Amino acid sequence: MKKILFLILCSSNVLFAQKQTAITNSSAETPEVLAQKQLDGYNARNIDAFLEPYAENVEIYNFPNTLRMKGKEEMRKSYDAYFKKTPNLHCELKNRIIQGNTVIDKEYITGVGNPFEAVAIYQIENNKIKKAYFIR
Repeated sequence: MKKILFLILCSSNVLFAQKQTAITNSSAETPEVLAQKQLDGYNARNIDAFLEPYAENVEIYNFPNTLRMKGKEEMRKSYDAYFKKTPNLHCELKNRIIQGNTVIDKEYITGVGNPFEAVAIYQIENNKIKKAYFIR
């Protein structure tokens, strides 16, 4: 009986380890990982790291449908200038909801005058952030 229990436990651990490895390997570009990458780049004020998770033809909106920017190059110009003039910029993630290919972040932004709360909604297509909506 002890040998059978031991074999079952060993098999379970191997299956668990295989599953964890599969999750780790497949999670490289999950919606959550993409949202986190852009947040990390934002907080580092590293324009290349910030833009990497975005699609070339990304669309940035003020919620619900006011287009602010279209394309990575337009984002690069706008955010690069913003990063340079706000050396203390920081976004604290308060809450994150992942639903399919959509990530919703509740954020607290400091280093820009008066701190403020915002909501960011990221829609993922083809392993890139295709659309982002901001509510302030």
